[in-house]
Amino acid sequence: MAAAAFSCCHGAGGMVVIVVVVMAMLGGVAAGGEPPFSCGGAAGGGGQGYAFCDATLGAAERAADLVARLTAAEKVAQLGDQAAGVPRLGVPAYKWWSEALHGLATSGRGLHFDAPGSAARAATSFPQVLLTAAAFDDDLWFRIGQAIGTEARALYNIGQAEGLTMWSPNVNIFRDPRWGRGQETPGEDPTMASKYAVAFVKGMQGNSSAILQTSACCKHVTAYDLEDWNGVQRYNFNAKVTAQDLEDTYNPPFRSCVVDAKATCIMCAYTGINGVPACANADLLTKTVRGDWGLDGYIASDCDAVAIMRDAQRYTQTPEDAVAVALKAGLDMNCGTYVQQHATAAIQQGKLTEEDIDKALKNLFAIRMRLGHFDGDPRSNSVYGGLGATDICTPEHRSLALEAAMDGIVLLKNDAGILPLDRTAVASAAVIGPNANDSLALIGNYFGPPCESTTPLNGILGYIKSVRFLAGCNSAACDVAATDQAAAVASSSDYVFLFMGLSQKQESEGRDRTSLLLPGEQQSLITAVADAAKHPVILVLLTGGPVDVTFAQTNPKIGAILWAGYPGQAGGLAIARVLFGDHNPGGRLPVTWYPEEFTRIPMTDMRMRADPATGYPGRSYRFYQGKTVYKFGYGLSYSSYSRQLVSGGKPAESYTNLLASLRTTTTSEGDESYHIQEIGTDGCEQLKFPAVVEVQNHGPMDGKHSVLMCLRWPNAKGGRPTTQLIGFRSQHLKVGEKANIRFDISPCEHFSRVRKDGKKVIDRGSHYLMVDKDELEIRFEA
Repeated sequence: MAAAAFSCCHGAGGMVVIVVVVMAMLGGVAAGGEPPFSCGGAAGGGGQGYAFCDATLGAAERAADLVARLTAAEKVAQLGDQAAGVPRLGVPAYKWWSEALHGLATSGRGLHFDAPGSAARAATSFPQVLLTAAAFDDDLWFRIGQAIGTEARALYNIGQAEGLTMWSPNVNIFRDPRWGRGQETPGEDPTMASKYAVAFVKGMQGNSSAILQTSACCKHVTAYDLEDWNGVQRYNFNAKVTAQDLEDTYNPPFRSCVVDAKATCIMCAYTGINGVPACANADLLTKTVRGDWGLDGYIASDCDAVAIMRDAQRYTQTPEDAVAVALKAGLDMNCGTYVQQHATAAIQQGKLTEEDIDKALKNLFAIRMRLGHFDGDPRSNSVYGGLGATDICTPEHRSLALEAAMDGIVLLKNDAGILPLDRTAVASAAVIGPNANDSLALIGNYFGPPCESTTPLNGILGYIKSVRFLAGCNSAACDVAATDQAAAVASSSDYVFLFMGLSQKQESEGRDRTSLLLPGEQQSLITAVADAAKHPVILVLLTGGPVDVTFAQTNPKIGAILWAGYPGQAGGLAIARVLFGDHNPGGRLPVTWYPEEFTRIPMTDMRMRADPATGYPGRSYRFYQGKTVYKFGYGLSYSSYSRQLVSGGKPAESYTNLLASLRTTTTSEGDESYHIQEIGTDGCEQLKFPAVVEVQNHGPMDGKHSVLMCLRWPNAKGGRPTTQLIGFRSQHLKVGEKANIRFDISPCEHFSRVRKDGKKVIDRGSHYLMVDKDELEIRFEA
């Protein structure tokens, strides 16, 4: 394996020797059928007499014992994503980098499906995250994380995984609609991203107090949401972020990962934040992530982030300086070989100490202890040892992939109730579009081989036998369009389904968009087909990020529009079930869909809040002051639902004694507020109360419906959001059925806002709970 496979190597001369030595110690791919482990029999390589093999001791104590036994060279060899083995202690090589964004992926090269004799040739491919987020269902997110974690542990047990540290989820905020990696995230809202993070991480890591199922890693802290725009690349971008935006937008998902989900890894981003690279930022990594939030785990860099500090960001003068500043700031492990190459020289130059490395290694080995890698053969473990090849691609996981895709699909337009279609009334159909029969269009990025794959064309063929198919474009880029031929096919068919949108060639890691319009000739093709068709056509969009489809929104010849994201292995079947009424759509958009004119705003402007004086419109539903194509939370259904706030709040006297003992401060706008820190943990508990929403399905179909509860302040002074999502619940309702949905309201969490200095306060006075246009006033004062 080449040393440069994962990193940009800039060393020469003596440094080449070091790389060769490191690589020679790494070991190879896990042998099929035998998982790597230590402390157990001949296969485990010995070490049984050492304290690090004593499972009755705590992980930190065991890790410290192991680190104390390593030589300086052995320690340095642990500091990359490919950690060398230590044969004399029976410690196998370890691969830290594996990916599991929406299913087990081969991107990190730590998971293997194609070796001769592999017992598992595929893994369940769930929808790309943004579509799953559209379900607004944290139980669904938990079950997906649980299924992925189960398959990862099973793959490890059968010797097809070199590690159990999964560098997922991506919980960055989808700030700008052009961002190529927005598809990987839960969307633009910090509350929603936080809840996704908690559910997914808990599912991935398992519920055993004795051993982790896998280790989840929340990435990329923080304020990372640009790839390559107008000559500015993620490697050299300095994000200028206010304390207010950091505290109430960019950081909350990561805080929730650590505090609420107990994630065992945080990955720092390439981004410079106010002049300091994230992976060199001690205030971020040590003071905030490990100190304030209490991370019990390790901190990894994005791949080659340490090298980039010197080579692209020019933050340090030498490689040794970059290595030293990163490790001293709180980084534990670098994805790539750069730290392994230069740490020894950094020690020799007095820029780094062996104790600095020991601190990092204790964090790293403690996670491997918690994963059971030093407890003997993992197949004998009572919690996860029984998992194997039959636990991958199970019927239950395949069904879950279908459920997730169906629940995420968003119905954006349905003129005259054209959908759902009656399959018996459709004599023939035309299926047109570059995404109609492309299996890669289903799985987005960071994917592995799926258990199965049903394209939209195949999904429709399950309902209608007389189908004519035409791609219509040479690719999703649609540089060349067969417009006349498509129009002719449409005119001779009863109904027309158009499967258009984007692909990883337009949006992906390393690639941002410059336009929000559909690529190439897609719009003209859609319009021509709609004009030629007998009935209004049905447009299905397979995209990650939002697109400006105003032309289709206003065209009466386009009867329905669905957004299906990148829907995973069962995507085609999920779409067909929605189109023909076997599933009632209930997805809601997790991001604002902006018009093309939004692209005049520089991607590099990190401000969330609007600035009317300069014409800056702000970002996300919380702050944006401009036109939208579709709003955050928008989504239609085949049924009609009503929602009403029926109870909530405490009597005013319930707050009196507590609040009367607190001082208030007066803002420059004249508002009085209470400091969260002064209220304290016990006080915040006392202030909690339930709010109940009555929701009813008025038919004509059973369906799953998401209720979104928001908070509104009396005004937007001081940078307050226009509205703020504070909770959501998903409920399945039969026709005519009513349900009371309870929301647990915590004023310290839900009524608070962040001031310009980054401090959290609760304003004295009125706060309004909102469900749609129904409001309930809550007075917060002594």
